[in-house]
Amino acid sequence: MLIVAGTGFLFSCQNNGAQEGNNSASASNRILQQSDGTIALKVDKAACYSDQDNPSSNTAEWDVIVSKSGRYDVWLSSATKDTTSLHYQNSVKLNFQDNSLEARPECDIVIHGARDVTYPYFKADSFLGSLYIRDPGEYSVQVISDGILPADNSDRNIENVSTRMLSVLLKPITQ
Repeated sequence: MLIVAGTGFLFSCQNNGAQEGNNSASASNRILQQSDGTIALKVDKAACYSDQDNPSSNTAEWDVIVSKSGRYDVWLSSATKDTTSLHYQNSVKLNFQDNSLEARPECDIVIHGARDVTYPYFKADSFLGSLYIRDPGEYSVQVISDGILPADNSDRNIENVSTRMLSVLLKPITQ
């Protein structure tokens, strides 16, 4: 799998463009569940694959250590120039073990003053759905989207990029 280089740019994937063996994620890619149950998956911490010919197959992957089972709401954070339309060309697909979600992100919440984006971008959160995690353990999480852009945008004019994916957040649903 081709892993794309991460620079210090605002929302880029982390790993360098090199072939990687069967182990799709390194130890630095392992994400621990927070004490409040939240699981935060940042694209800049992901192992990423970028397909310049077909960006709809761009992929971000993480290894996640889940300590609390239960139902989770799944939120996608994006950096966008247009808060009325996120301009994802295709649905975003999330695979979490045997769970799958697929949704076209809409701008549900605009976060003013977010520190992880700079003008002319705004941070927008989109609700993708919910999933149930039955057992604690280590899981591989994959997100497929044209909004996952490589750090090396030499083939694209970065100013013309309207929307980029920042992160996926799994929030436990309390009853």
